[in-house]
Amino acid sequence: MRNNIVHIGAGELTYEIRAIVDIAEKLNKLGIKTNMENIGDPVAKGEKIPAWMKKIVADLAMQDCSYGYCATKGLLETRQFLAEMTNARGKTQITAEDIIFFNGLGDAIQKVYGLLRREARVIGPSPTYSTHSSGEAAHAGQRPVTYRLDPDNNWYPDLDDLRLSVKYNPAISGILIINPDNPTGAVYPERILKEIVGIAREYDLFIICDEIYHNLVYNGESTKPLSDLIGEVPAIAMKGISKELPWPGSRCGWIEVYNAERDPMFKRYIQSILDSKMVEVCSTTLPQKAIPPILSHPEYSKYLDLRRARYERHSNIAYDILKEVPGIQVNRTNGAFYMSVAFKPDQLTSKQSLPIANPEVKELVEHLVNQPGISLDKRFVYYLLAATGICVVPLSSFCTPERGFRITLLELDEKEFTAIFRTIAATITEYLNS
Repeated sequence: MRNNIVHIGAGELTYEIRAIVDIAEKLNKLGIKTNMENIGDPVAKGEKIPAWMKKIVADLAMQDCSYGYCATKGLLETRQFLAEMTNARGKTQITAEDIIFFNGLGDAIQKVYGLLRREARVIGPSPTYSTHSSGEAAHAGQRPVTYRLDPDNNWYPDLDDLRLSVKYNPAISGILIINPDNPTGAVYPERILKEIVGIAREYDLFIICDEIYHNLVYNGESTKPLSDLIGEVPAIAMKGISKELPWPGSRCGWIEVYNAERDPMFKRYIQSILDSKMVEVCSTTLPQKAIPPILSHPEYSKYLDLRRARYERHSNIAYDILKEVPGIQVNRTNGAFYMSVAFKPDQLTSKQSLPIANPEVKELVEHLVNQPGISLDKRFVYYLLAATGICVVPLSSFCTPERGFRITLLELDEKEFTAIFRTIAATITEYLNS
């Protein structure tokens, strides 16, 4: 090319959650039956959408208005409905004008980071959901700036690390919170959220809080939405229906903006996000129309209770099996539907392997694990996939120095779910002792 046309942050756009699917498909063709425990799609794992919810969507699909454009910010009646839900808690008060819809939170994440000044950094958790870390790093053209989540303390944020990082890095302009967390399944207590808000207030930062899993909390835990704790600090809360209904294919998410009027620079930044959305015209209309009748349906809370109960049961099965395995650190997951397992220091080496009977599969895996610079946990993940058919995601792909893997809790068949985790437990032991 006459000129270099590649964006400075192009190398930061990675998404191992889906990339590993290509490897699984190759192994499928070689006769390996796979259990895809890598992607957080409840529908793909067999969760059934209730008939009453389908009827709401079907009836809306019969209305001509569902096929047209909506306002750039989103349907007014839906934004009013969502604002009233937030305001009913009696804390931060917002209006429909403080809500902007996007084509899924992936779209929102790219715009929220992409419209920041390049020198302005948002510090995020480590490990973190890779769409956030990739989006922030790509906008800056540099590696992500992170604070540590501690596997020895329920994967809670290391607040000393966060505070020192903010104090000594003047480029940090915002703090990312994911609560409940992806990839760890941690649910943050109110005291931790308050302290993070306090750090933002002290250093004049804004907060981004991804709350996509906020209504999927279990094991007796509870957590506060950001709007109940934010006070006067400028902030963005990210929400959506992809995991909660679940309707990931709707590509429908939104942000709630808090305290934009308190800071002229933050207000101008939010306006730039809206202007970008205006160039795109608007987000999908039909899913927005479905939100009020679904969330207000008398069956909805009971339906959510059933889903939470299943995730709770599976989280405990997984934890009870893996907690007995030497060489790993595992915490009970209390929200979302993921579990992150970390290998203890010095447990992984480049010499470990698993027996693979199929010579073609063995050749493929040996080629993969001998690539230059491959992380030690990715080696384990490839061997696990080839030897057992269980597809998980290496923890190193979530922007962390920790080595381990993330697995979903979405398998519906409890007998199969239990067998998967028992297989993983036995495989870890075999691998570490190889």
